[in-house]
Amino acid sequence: MQLVLTEDQELLAKTVADFAKERSPVSRVRALRDNRDPDGFSRALWREMAELGWVGIPFPESVGGADLGLAELVLVLEGLGRKLAPEPFLSGVLLGGQALLLGGSPAQQEKWLPKLVEGEWWVSLAYQERSSRYDLRCVATRAEPAGTGWCLNGEKIQVLDAHTADLILVTARTSGEERDAAGITLFAIQRGAAGLRLERQHRVDSRSASLVFLDGVTAGVDDIIGSEGEGGDLMERVVDRATVGLCAEMLGSMSEAFERTLTYLKQREQFGVPIGSFQSLKHRAAQQFIEIELCRSAVMAAARAVDADEDDAAKLVSLAKARCSDAAILVANESVQMHGGIGMTDEHEIGFYLKRARAAELSFGDAAFHRDRWARLSEY
Repeated sequence: MQLVLTEDQELLAKTVADFAKERSPVSRVRALRDNRDPDGFSRALWREMAELGWVGIPFPESVGGADLGLAELVLVLEGLGRKLAPEPFLSGVLLGGQALLLGGSPAQQEKWLPKLVEGEWWVSLAYQERSSRYDLRCVATRAEPAGTGWCLNGEKIQVLDAHTADLILVTARTSGEERDAAGITLFAIQRGAAGLRLERQHRVDSRSASLVFLDGVTAGVDDIIGSEGEGGDLMERVVDRATVGLCAEMLGSMSEAFERTLTYLKQREQFGVPIGSFQSLKHRAAQQFIEIELCRSAVMAAARAVDADEDDAAKLVSLAKARCSDAAILVANESVQMHGGIGMTDEHEIGFYLKRARAAELSFGDAAFHRDRWARLSEY
């Protein structure tokens, strides 16, 4: 596996970095938070990203995409992660979008994916429940037969950007018990459907997630994404892709936090010398650099393994998430501490990186979960 960027990939990475620096400074995240923005991101900026082709990177040309892969998409997410850009790549492109791409029928893909790629339409994936933690097969939401279709009842939590979604994909159990591996089906529910209710919440990193309540929501046979009862397998593939994307974003945010801290260490003086000259701080900075570079290799390996559909792809995804979860918290904590008292204030931007690291660490499984998953997949 070649962990080196091609010339085209290097150009893409530079383009994203320049765009994020100019159009999406961290001050924008502060403004969105303080103004309680109704979307939590910029629709205009999202459409610009779509026009640049970034939204369509992992989708086929038949729906307007670039027919590339995660190896390219992670470069976009890393660049945007440096400035904590909150646009819905995770929720729309990787969760909802990949569910439609991997499980949707040709008619469903033709209906929904072109609008997603154009940046004019949003989709979210509702799969987590209060008792599920990171178990994708733990689904208590029920879909009971009703006439020629289904009637859905239940509650979903932490549904990213659901308050803006035109379509919400919902996992529900069509057979079996709450923790059975089989019997899970993915349904497409349109915004405004009778019995569908959303309650927007704000996470510690200021991003939006919603509670989704289903009270007698009806769905037809044509609303099933993939095969009835086999949604658990589909969810594993979708969430693995989203996990790689999140790891790339974490890589970008920890890299930026580290570089900002290095700059501060070179500028801040104590006892007449820059504090970066102190041996203890040099050692701590060196440890962070090593952890970030290990994360970079792990993320690149995971992205390429998923693109190639390699047998050990799931293991490499868990390896990347375990490393990134640990490293993101280490770098964020150290960055705040090395900035001293000013790092603890809301006025300084370094705290935004700590908050994002805390939320990202727990998304799609924390380090302990993924170390355990890696061991299980390795048959330990």
